[in-house]
Amino acid sequence: MIDADTTWQQVCTALAGGDYETAFGVLSAALDEAMPAVVGKGKGAAVSPVAARICVYLGSLHALYGDGAAEQLEATLAEARGLNPAVVSEVLYLALSAELEARTRGPEAVPPSEAVREALDPVARFHALCALALAEQPQAALDIHLGAGELPPHLRWRLRSWQADCQEQLGHTADAINLYAEAAHLASGLDRAVMIQEQAALLIQDGQPEEAKKILDGARLLYGSKQAINPGQINPGQINAGQGEDEGLNLATWHYLRAQALLQMDQADAAYEMIREADRLERQYGTPGYVVALLSGQILSHLGQQEKAIAAFEDALKLAEDSDRPYANHELGVALLDMDRPVEARDRLEVALNEPDYPYQPEVLADIAECDYRLGRMPEAQLAAEQALAQGAVIPASLVLGSVALDYFQLDEALEHYERVVREAAPDSRDWIIGHQMAADVMAQQGFPNPAAAVAHAQQALDNTPESDDWHGTLQDLLARAQTLMGNQDGRMLN
Repeated sequence: MIDADTTWQQVCTALAGGDYETAFGVLSAALDEAMPAVVGKGKGAAVSPVAARICVYLGSLHALYGDGAAEQLEATLAEARGLNPAVVSEVLYLALSAELEARTRGPEAVPPSEAVREALDPVARFHALCALALAEQPQAALDIHLGAGELPPHLRWRLRSWQADCQEQLGHTADAINLYAEAAHLASGLDRAVMIQEQAALLIQDGQPEEAKKILDGARLLYGSKQAINPGQINPGQINAGQGEDEGLNLATWHYLRAQALLQMDQADAAYEMIREADRLERQYGTPGYVVALLSGQILSHLGQQEKAIAAFEDALKLAEDSDRPYANHELGVALLDMDRPVEARDRLEVALNEPDYPYQPEVLADIAECDYRLGRMPEAQLAAEQALAQGAVIPASLVLGSVALDYFQLDEALEHYERVVREAAPDSRDWIIGHQMAADVMAQQGFPNPAAAVAHAQQALDNTPESDDWHGTLQDLLARAQTLMGNQDGRMLN
C-alpha cells in the first residue's frame, strides 16, 4: 500500500540532490499506484485521500517552477479536489491555493489565513510565505515563524531567498544582503552561484562594488558543474526551459553584474569586455535584454564613445517595458546632451519628465535646465534648475545655476553654487573636480579676495586634472597667482 508521506520523503531526498527528474518520477509512480482504487466507481463518487495527498505534494513541486508552471499547479490542485473533496481543508492545499492566486492576482489576492500561516506543517508555512511575498505583503511574509532547519533541504535556501526578497521590498538592503549570503551557503552548485549573484546585485546597489566583484569571482567557479539548475532561482519562482539555456543565461547575468561592479570601480575598459560577453550569451541562449543594452550605453558613455552609446540606448528603448522606458529616455537624453545635441536631448528628457512614477524627475529637470542653458534660454534654464534644486537634484542643478550666474556676471552667486557642488559631490568625482575648477576661476575673476581658498580650490582641481586637459595650464596659472597674493599678504601681516 502506497503511503503519501513516505513518498514525499523519497521525493525530498531526490530534490536535495537536485534530481528533479527522479522526484517527478517518484510522485508519478506513487500516484499511478494510488489511483486504481478509484477506477470504475462512477464519476465523482470515488474518493482516494492518498492519491489526493500525492497530488498536493506534486503541486508543491510544480510551485517551485513559478509562473511558468501555474497551469500545472492549478490542474494538480483540481485533480486533488476531484480525488478527495475534503482535501480543500488541508493546510498545504490551502497554502498552495493562496500562492497560485497570488501569482495570478498579485496584491488583489486573498492572503492565506492565520491558520495556514501558523500551521504545524512547515512546508505549508513556506508556501504561505511565498503567497504573501507575491501579493506584495513582505512584512506579513517575514512575520511567519519558520526556521530553515524545519524544512526539507531543497526549500531551505529558497526560504532565505524569499525572505531576502521581502527585506529588499521593504528597503532593508543590508538584511537582504545577509539573507542572500545565507541562501548561498545553504544552496549548492549553480543555485549557490545565482544566490551569490543576487547578493552581488544588492552590494552594487549599495555602493560596494569591490565586495561584489570579490564574491562574483567565487561564483564563476561554480559554472560548468554537472548539477542541474534547480527551479525558482533568479527571482523566487522563475525558471528557464533547458539546463543549457539556464546556465548560459545565468552566466550572462554574471557578466552583466561584473560589468556593473567594474564600472563603479572606474574600470570601464574591463567593464566593456564583460558587457560584450553578457550580450553574446544572451543572444546565444535567449534574446537581447534591456538591462544589458542600457549598461552597454552607460559604459560606452564613460569611455567617451557617445555615438555608440546613443545606439545602445536606442536599442534599450526598443527592448524596454513601459516601466523601464523613462530610464532609457533619460540616459538617451543625457548622451545626446553630451554630444551637444540639446534640441534632441530635450525631447527625450521631456518624455521621461512626463512619467509621474519615474524616481529621477529632479535630475531630469536639471538636465532639461542644461539643455535650455546651451540653447541660450537663460530664464527657462534658471527656472528649471531652481525647481530641480528644490526637489533634491543639488549637484546638477547647482552646476547649471552657477553657469547662468556667471553669464549674468553675478560672481558671488556663482561661487556659492560651485562651492555647494564641492560640498555635495563625492570626492574625486567629475562633478567635484568641476566644482573646484569653477570655484577657482570665479575667485580669479573676483580678484582673489580670499587667496587661501583659491589656492585650495585650484590645488584640488589641479591634482585631478590631466596635463592634456586645457584646464591644467589655467589652473597652474591661477594657483601661482593666488600663492603670490598669499605671500604678499603674509608679508604685510608680519610687518
